[in-house]
Parts: sequence; C-alpha cells; structure tokens
Amino acid sequence: MMTIHVCVGSTCYLKGSYNIIHQIQRIIGERDWGEQITVKAAFCLGKCTDAVCIKIDDGPIVSVKEEEVEQFMEEWVARGVLR
Repeated sequence: MMTIHVCVGSTCYLKGSYNIIHQIQRIIGERDWGEQITVKAAFCLGKCTDAVCIKIDDGPIVSVKEEEVEQFMEEWVARGVLR
C-alpha cells in the first residue's frame, strides 16, 4: 500500500493543494489504483517555499504544480504501483 501525503498548510493551500488532491484522486480512480494507494492531507511538510509539497510514504518531498499532476503520477506513482 502506497500513501501519498499532500500538504494542506497555508502556503500549499493557497497554491492549490486541494485541486491537486482532487486530480490525484481522479487519476487513481481512472487507473483502478484505489486498492494500492491512499491519499492523505498533511499539515506541513516543511518545504513551504516549494509548495505544493507531496511526499510518497517515507520518500523525498516533491514540489508539484497543478499542471504537473499527470507527470508526477507517471514519474513517481506509476513506477511504485506497477512493480
């Protein structure tokens, strides 16, 4: 089971973290990954200057913009799910 933590702290919220969460949930549904991935809101991941911050399990913190969600899911998530 993979857990995607999306920061919803002030800076990330203002830069669209809730829109990113909805996009991630949509992609998970479209690809039938619901059994393999959980999406959780995180208060602050400590990289506010890089907002919106996302962390997969205990991996590195990644900065993702709304227009980069598809690419993020391919580069960071699909590899882990398809193993």
